[in-house]
Amino acid sequence: MSERMRLAVMPLVMGVLALAGWEALVRIADLPPYILPAPSRIAESLVENWPSLAASLGVTLRITFAALFAAILGGLGLALIFAQSRALEASLFPYAVILQVTPMVAIAPLILIYVPNTSAALLLCAWIVAFFPILSNTTAGLNATDPNLLQLMQLYGASRWQVLWHLRLPQALPYFLAGLRIAGGLSLIGAVVAEFAAGTTSAGGSGLAFRILEASYRLDVPRMYAALFLLSLSGILIFAGIGVVSRLLLYPWHESAKRPE
Repeated sequence: MSERMRLAVMPLVMGVLALAGWEALVRIADLPPYILPAPSRIAESLVENWPSLAASLGVTLRITFAALFAAILGGLGLALIFAQSRALEASLFPYAVILQVTPMVAIAPLILIYVPNTSAALLLCAWIVAFFPILSNTTAGLNATDPNLLQLMQLYGASRWQVLWHLRLPQALPYFLAGLRIAGGLSLIGAVVAEFAAGTTSAGGSGLAFRILEASYRLDVPRMYAALFLLSLSGILIFAGIGVVSRLLLYPWHESAKRPE
């Protein structure tokens, strides 16, 4: 087995060992499910409650992907504006920082008060969380243009838009994709936090956060773990999917996407 395959298998081996130890601990200590359910009991709960959990997962993922798409449009568009005007960047970027550093748990209840449509409020909460990494990374990438190449294009009489399209955007692409990988997970986190703050079903249905709250009220801990498993799996798949897209776009011209030999 090659070194690369061993590195890929190691996380799976560690996960299997951890689950086996968890299962053994619960059985040996005879812990009740409402204290700590065994992985086998969580799997049973996942199968038993799959129709409701799958429907709720669809609601949460719709909010997540809608917020991520809006964050891409808003973050990329604003970063392009910042690249054309230092004055606008200096004037507006601090307010983007304020949105980022303010805890979503604190402002989600206010958003739910001022936005009458619950689905729109949840989308706005998730968008706020996912927006800043794309804006910040893309802005940094656009500002990191090689000055020698910039002077060369100016020497050949390239216009501002030609410089942006042929030089600054390609060089900013790795930064944008790095921000996108962060924003993918944060959009899911933002959607879940907003659902927890709402605490009720939205007009489009109930998300996984509501199912977790519902299970906690009933002390149905295995169902809570099953919902958490679906959330974690969704986050992993979003991160991995964006990673694959990043590799396809950057390989083989950028060093960050080249596989080590």
